[in-house]
Amino acid sequence: MNVCLLNDSFPPVIDGVANAVLNYADILTRTEGASVAVGTPEYPDADYSSYPYTVIPYHSYDTTAIISGYRAGDPFEMKAVNALKELAPDIIHSHCPVSSTVMARILRRETGAPVIFTYHTKFDVDIAAATKSKLLQRESIHALVSNISACDEVWTVSRGAGENLRSLGYEGDFIVMNNGVDFAKGRADDDAVRAATGEYDLPRDVPVFLFVGRIMKYKGLPLILDALKQLAEDGTDFRMIFVGSGRDADELKATVRDCGITLYERTDDGISKTSGSRDNGAVIFTGPVYDRGTLRAWNTRADLFLFPSTYDTNGIVVREAAACGLASVLIEGSCAAEGITDRRNGYIIKETPEDMHRLLSEISGNIQDAARVGQNAMDEIYISWEDSVNTAYERYGEVLRMKASGELAERRKSASDRLLDMTAGLMNGFSHAVNAPRELYQSFRENMYGMRENFSEAEQKFSEKAENMKNAMQGFSDNVREELKRLWNSRNH
Repeated sequence: MNVCLLNDSFPPVIDGVANAVLNYADILTRTEGASVAVGTPEYPDADYSSYPYTVIPYHSYDTTAIISGYRAGDPFEMKAVNALKELAPDIIHSHCPVSSTVMARILRRETGAPVIFTYHTKFDVDIAAATKSKLLQRESIHALVSNISACDEVWTVSRGAGENLRSLGYEGDFIVMNNGVDFAKGRADDDAVRAATGEYDLPRDVPVFLFVGRIMKYKGLPLILDALKQLAEDGTDFRMIFVGSGRDADELKATVRDCGITLYERTDDGISKTSGSRDNGAVIFTGPVYDRGTLRAWNTRADLFLFPSTYDTNGIVVREAAACGLASVLIEGSCAAEGITDRRNGYIIKETPEDMHRLLSEISGNIQDAARVGQNAMDEIYISWEDSVNTAYERYGEVLRMKASGELAERRKSASDRLLDMTAGLMNGFSHAVNAPRELYQSFRENMYGMRENFSEAEQKFSEKAENMKNAMQGFSDNVREELKRLWNSRNH
């Protein structure tokens, strides 16, 4: 099967969705024998040649200051679309509802392959963070839902993610397709744990709490700090580890200092310490950790994983913790809490600092119970990426079977489909028209060198290239005329 994966993030950017695409591409190639191509916005100085599958980067714009480190791709770059088209995809799978799904729809127009979309993230939260304008928020969400609704099948990573998508106005069906974990089941060995954590002040008899992810307040991190402040006031010693980076890191570090709790943070010069006014408790910011073995070691060293996020739709980090026998503290009703039984394979609390403080106080005096719950988490909620992607691959086959039999629902073309078709057609014609003179000039240079030996053959080749350029320009003109005629005829629709 030829599979095209599209996502707006990919290394050098690392986030949960990029990690999902990496695992899809690797496992589809390695275990299913699929021919995989990944389309993603291009990042300067990134090396896309070392992957065991095809990566096609396309033109992007620098929006890193606006969208927290991300670049915005141009889905109408027809050079990339045509490169993906040449790979003849059977399935197009988009993991982001913005540029990637626009490109997926254009590629479907060119190939006829069905488009599957996976909803990973609560985009209404990201949109609200990007703009305070209610009008822009509303129109952005409308465009996003319209893009998703245009796909042939929609997957979500949890039931809660699907409910969030419905709350934005999506009215179609969806299938829950769980993400997996690339950690092997089992705890890291002692040497790996010492190598990863040995430079930090982590006494053996002091409880260690862990968070891994983007350091953003909407992940529930202020709730953690409020609970830790109460824990420190009780006189309970602890170590709280934040692994990751994000725009709210400095603000949260300032909160730790204001609470009088000792702060450790990694800087370019090593680990710096700001002593607090209290004798007990410490918070450690390690910065981002990209090595998977090091992350596995941190999950092994910790006693409890704190994940009070109501933003995340799946919480892969919860399954990563479970892989290492580490139990998680989750918010009642959150997507990450799906499949968790309180005090059996995780801990469920209300979304309040008081409830978090109550549980942390209890666990600090009974680490053995957290170890028991963590073992159950390993046995009951762990899912490997291999199992997850194999399930997705089987569904790819079912989608293709439905398409071949005519069971795949025929979509009614919307105004956005017609606009997308027109724009793609114009851009494709323009691309051919722009490239034709370049090809003619290259042909002229090449053939000039051959004229000494075979002037007539070179002249013939040159004439053929000139004719091709003429046809390309004529094709572009015809395309413009047809698209404008179609737009004029559909003006009342």
